[in-house]
Amino acid sequence: MSVTASPPRHRIRAVHTATTVTVYQAYTPSIGLPAARDGRFPATWKRDRMTWIKPSFLWMAYRCGWGLKEGQETVLAVDITREGFEWALRHACLSHYVRGFHPDRAAWQRELKSSPARVQWDPERDLHLRPLAYRSLQLGLAGEASRRYADEWTVGIRDVTPLFREVHGLVRAGRAEDAAGLLPEERPYPADDGLLGRLVA
Repeated sequence: MSVTASPPRHRIRAVHTATTVTVYQAYTPSIGLPAARDGRFPATWKRDRMTWIKPSFLWMAYRCGWGLKEGQETVLAVDITREGFEWALRHACLSHYVRGFHPDRAAWQRELKSSPARVQWDPERDLHLRPLAYRSLQLGLAGEASRRYADEWTVGIRDVTPLFREVHGLVRAGRAEDAAGLLPEERPYPADDGLLGRLVA
């Protein structure tokens, strides 16, 4: 009898091509709509603040409540270069201290202070936004990483709010199979130990 292997606890799953990776963010319409219209973030988008990008469609749905939470009504799919995405990972540290993984808390705090990116691994979600046993990547960008994300790495921005609302409507109607058929195909991203070794405790 064959046994289905459980997915790795930490793995990047994303829509990706040979040159790009799709990540999701949710904003107020005043930021999200101009960004989607122009294919770049508007001047009101603050490049000096931490911004979090998420490769998982369903984790984004969980975070923004299907685009129904205040201040997160416009959901964007942002296509960024793989070079930029991997630069951020190589310059990232974990967002929290892990005993036995970091030498000590002070060493982790020094790394956090000097890193332009940080990583969190949060439970992936199913169509009903229930937590799953494996983790989904969140990548926080600050300083140089945030500026490069907005001005160098981003190659396309789409408003996918209607898709989020459609999937949500099908789930609420009990049509989970139809909803699943609309989900973007997120495949494992090729990330070796050199890319994730410092980011998986």
